[in-house]
Amino acid sequence: MRIAVVLLLAALSTACAVNPVTGRRQLMLVSEQQAISDSKEAYVAEMTQLGQKGKLSQDKALIKRVEAITGKLVAQAIKFRPETESWEWSVKVIAEPETVNAFCMAGGRMAMYTGLIEKLDASDDEIAQVMGHEIGHALSNHTAEKMSVAMATSTGVALLGVAQRDNPLAVSAGAMAAAVAVQLPNSRTAESEADTIGIELAAKAGYDPRAAVTLWKKMAEVSGSSNFDWLSTHPAPGKRQDALAKLVPKMEPYYRDPAPRPSYTLRN
Repeated sequence: MRIAVVLLLAALSTACAVNPVTGRRQLMLVSEQQAISDSKEAYVAEMTQLGQKGKLSQDKALIKRVEAITGKLVAQAIKFRPETESWEWSVKVIAEPETVNAFCMAGGRMAMYTGLIEKLDASDDEIAQVMGHEIGHALSNHTAEKMSVAMATSTGVALLGVAQRDNPLAVSAGAMAAAVAVQLPNSRTAESEADTIGIELAAKAGYDPRAAVTLWKKMAEVSGSSNFDWLSTHPAPGKRQDALAKLVPKMEPYYRDPAPRPSYTLRN
């Protein structure tokens, strides 16, 4: 046991990487490529199960709307990290009107729940802020970071153990770790990074940065009336709206730029 502890401490002391966007040092017991592989397995299994249950939206207009917004964001994301052009960027709309949630896993696989749009009566600008924020997590390698933290903490190990005992998706331990990582709360540092990246992605894609502030106002107003999963994994400290409001003037030139806004064709 002592040897195992020593080896774990040694691994933790050396398993560091640098956030590819911000330059912040991160604990990395899982490589980004491994996180992408595990996330793909978890995502495909989850979407397959949701499809079998009839929970993938068939609303063509809504799907087109989400894809159009997300495609513009991804085009900007690739400018942040050109190597991500090879990611399998895709988005699904999950038909759960009571669930306010969205995510982007390692490798660019995304989902948005209809509850987020319906409960918030979200504008295109606000949807762009949500998805830009989620893409910011992926660009910053937060999935691998959360998987690493989960592996290094008793809470994460316990959650993974429960997930493996009750595993309806029949996926590998790595995929379960990726799925658990999505469910774990983000650190304030990770949230700040995703906020900053997301509002810039959205502004450069042609979406009003002021929507980042109105989005969180709406979140606060309706958080007690629905299954607010997004707040459980995206803690919102009181100063968050103020921090986003301070970023708005810096984002305005990107938003006002008259240049064409390219779009990326998402995979099905």
